[in-house]
Amino acid sequence: MKKHVISGLVTAAVLSGAMSTQAVAHQAGDIIVRAGVAVVAPNESSEQVATFGEFLIDDNTQLGLNFGYMLTDNIGVELLAASPFTHDVSLKDVGKIAETKHLPPTLMAQYYFGDAQSKLRPYLGLGVNFTVFFDNEFTNDLDGALSNLSLSNSWGLAAQAGMDYQLNKDWLINGAVWYTKINTDVSFNLGADAVSIETDIDPWVYMLSVGYRF
Repeated sequence: MKKHVISGLVTAAVLSGAMSTQAVAHQAGDIIVRAGVAVVAPNESSEQVATFGEFLIDDNTQLGLNFGYMLTDNIGVELLAASPFTHDVSLKDVGKIAETKHLPPTLMAQYYFGDAQSKLRPYLGLGVNFTVFFDNEFTNDLDGALSNLSLSNSWGLAAQAGMDYQLNKDWLINGAVWYTKINTDVSFNLGADAVSIETDIDPWVYMLSVGYRF
């Protein structure tokens, strides 16, 4: 009799342990912190800049951070942050004329596919982006023709697709992509004239990261 009782207790403990090791994915109440490499790749267009054509804006890579909270097993919210991005601004046939820095915090509502036992959790998100520009300066003033550069801040919609893979109870790896609407008025003096050029930056943002679940 004792052997059967002991055997039953051992079996129950093993099954309980197996079930607890299976429940490794996101669950309601989890806090998820991810850190990795983020690339902002502008898909820019602008009004004509005098006779020089449109603005051209290069890509930039920085440290990306995001902070997530699971409201349910399938619905989460996330804040995307990063170290400041620095972009070169150029004109065709002229080359680089300016630099700007920006921070693009983005708040997303997300839906995660699968369930709390799924190690692989694809997700989609929709939210809003706020981009603040600073340290704007001309690096080539075209022989004194350009001065007083400024870029207006931007509010815009953002969409996201990503995927988490749970390595164990705490650690995960992530890949994600965002498309963000960023519109700014680029203001400067061209000689004695004040000029404002409406510019759509509309970047794709790519991020590979490692995450930790609390």
